[in-house]
Amino acid sequence: MSRTLKSFAKHDQSTAPNGQRQVQRTHSESALKFVHKRCRRNGVLTLLAVCLLCNITLGEEGMYPMSELQRLDLKGRGIELTAAELFNPNSISLVDGVCRVNGCTGSFVSPEGLIITNHHCAYGAIQKASTAEHDYLEDGFRADSRDEEIPAPDYTVRVTEDYRDVSGEVLRVVTANMDFLQRTQAIEKRCKELEAAAEAEEPKLRAEVAEMFVGKTYVLFLYTYLKDIRLVFAPPQSIGNFGGEDDNWMWPRHTGDFSFMRAYTAPDGSSATYSLENVPYRPKRSIQVSAEGVEENDAVFLLGYPGRTARHKTAAFLNYEQNTRLPTIVELYNWQIDVMTEAGRQDRGVEIQHASRIRSLANTEKRSRGQLQGLLRADIAATRAAEETKLQTYIEQDAQRKQTYGHLLSEIASVYDEIEQAATREILLSQLRSGSRMGAVAYFLFDAAVERTKPDLERESEYMDRNWQQSTQTLLTSLQDIHQPTEAIILAGLLERLKAINANQQIPALAESLADQTDLLALATRLTQQSRLNDRQFVQSLLDSTPEQLQQTDDPMLSFIVKLHPLFDEIRRQDKVREGKLSELYGSLVDVKQQYLSADFVPDANATLRFTCGYVRRYSPEDAVVKLPITTLSGVIHKTTGVSPFITPEAVLTKYAQQDFGPFKNEQLGDVPVAILYNTDTTGGNSGSPIFNARGELVGVNFDRCFEATINDFAWDESYSRSIGVDIRYVLWITGIAYGANHLLEEMNVPVAVAN
Repeated sequence: MSRTLKSFAKHDQSTAPNGQRQVQRTHSESALKFVHKRCRRNGVLTLLAVCLLCNITLGEEGMYPMSELQRLDLKGRGIELTAAELFNPNSISLVDGVCRVNGCTGSFVSPEGLIITNHHCAYGAIQKASTAEHDYLEDGFRADSRDEEIPAPDYTVRVTEDYRDVSGEVLRVVTANMDFLQRTQAIEKRCKELEAAAEAEEPKLRAEVAEMFVGKTYVLFLYTYLKDIRLVFAPPQSIGNFGGEDDNWMWPRHTGDFSFMRAYTAPDGSSATYSLENVPYRPKRSIQVSAEGVEENDAVFLLGYPGRTARHKTAAFLNYEQNTRLPTIVELYNWQIDVMTEAGRQDRGVEIQHASRIRSLANTEKRSRGQLQGLLRADIAATRAAEETKLQTYIEQDAQRKQTYGHLLSEIASVYDEIEQAATREILLSQLRSGSRMGAVAYFLFDAAVERTKPDLERESEYMDRNWQQSTQTLLTSLQDIHQPTEAIILAGLLERLKAINANQQIPALAESLADQTDLLALATRLTQQSRLNDRQFVQSLLDSTPEQLQQTDDPMLSFIVKLHPLFDEIRRQDKVREGKLSELYGSLVDVKQQYLSADFVPDANATLRFTCGYVRRYSPEDAVVKLPITTLSGVIHKTTGVSPFITPEAVLTKYAQQDFGPFKNEQLGDVPVAILYNTDTTGGNSGSPIFNARGELVGVNFDRCFEATINDFAWDESYSRSIGVDIRYVLWITGIAYGANHLLEEMNVPVAVAN
């Protein structure tokens, strides 16, 4: 039968904690006191890294699309595979073993659809399956047979099959007489038309058009799209999230951030939602696991789906991020985390309800603080502004260039100035329909009703017929995480912030509702307590309603959001206007920058498949400090205090005490390696990316970056950009020796580790 790992008793939590970490103070700007106070409390590093040695082979900036592989000197980078062996749409290649798992990356490690990804990527599935009685977050989960694997209805998996450039087909719909809203809408519709045509031609595949260079190049990708994903094995979060937020984005790390899932299809191999009749997906290629792991200075490479970077954005964008958006996100997310943490303090069931969201918010909050600190200390905005001054001089040296491009930088700056002026209002309103989970449900219901009156190709993407089933499934699954008392506090806090914003940003529709309200918590409590938007049957009954029917529905939270919907719709329209203007301007900016630099660029990451490579490499984050690139199981034990987040399960302590390392001991270290550090170029979305050795064998799973490297989204530098992954030997040791899931090692064609 399916078993939790609860039988392995937790380490004695009365153990005295280690000494507190030394607090390192930072210089704070007055506008960012809260952020810097938070930075000091978490012991952030005070200097950006400097290069350790100048005579070693360094990593290189670049999240390369598959189209760029042929021009890379792979052999010179230590990679033994050819570009065609990495990706070949006409034959089986390594890419066929790599997949996107929701917003993360994963890899198939058996012919039976077994996927390895991060624990934090599978966290939502683990949390949704957990209750106070069956606490898979706390205790871990192991399925001993296929029948015991737990469905993860919110999860989908995509495998890249092919791609083609469709820039000309997209941009030919743009005409000179269009305004910016029309431009955005025309491009959106054309992309949807191309996707629909591709899926009609290849009905078993999923098509998506991705913008590579803003306003300039577009690529249509074809994916195998899998909708029946199940949880197979997850270690306790005391392993999968060892160190918690204390260690998040830091090095050294001792986190076993991995889990196993499995993809299923209909018996005929077609994509299908969950059914008992489904069978394991048969990938074209599965990745061979190498239990030998890696050593320092070994070449490694990653294939994955990095999220979004902004390395081609202007100084005006960076100033907006630095001065407005990042500080606002840090404050809002910290507040919400504190509210949810307090709500769950005395009730494990409530704590589980909030666990996934707290984890997500905390990760974004700490990354945002790292980005903010990096932007300030590296003075990236000023550096980019200086580069743009030189570019402007180049533009103005030629009359034709000046006429064509002379206005670009100032016009881009004016758009970001407009965004910044409206930022507080728009961010808070966005949180009103996302930070409030009931608000999110209400908004989805009414927005969907409005959008689904339109022709399919004119709807927002999540409401199109091709996405409707998955969108509604995600909505319905989210209802189990709604906790009314928490909802009321968060809603009241957002309303208080909205009520207090500057007069020129006041919201008439909201101001009228709040004008006579002196107790916003009482209002929020009434709206949430009397609402049925946490009732799955009620919500499901409204999914096919018309806007008019929803306007007549007697639900206070729904009515509240319905009144604000015209405002939300106007903000979306304004976003599209800005998007259209920036799209046109950035497309021209890329043209003139390429002329100026006489060089081609790698496009910013955009959640499409990318390649990056580097070396297992130590670094020096501050003066006289050198950090080695491999941590060990002994480090886990030495860090263990018995107090969260440094608790180690008894199963691990026992096997360590017995020195039962099996075949996963590194002889040079005399220990089981736990985490590795390497100088590849990664960002969000690379979570779960397979770490390959030079031969294309799996040696680890990427899960994080160092704190200094949080600014990779804006700028990359070998001296401080380091990525972090869990060593495959720790994965295998935890799975096979500590928790006895040898059937998974057998499935991965790894010699079984028999416990002593």
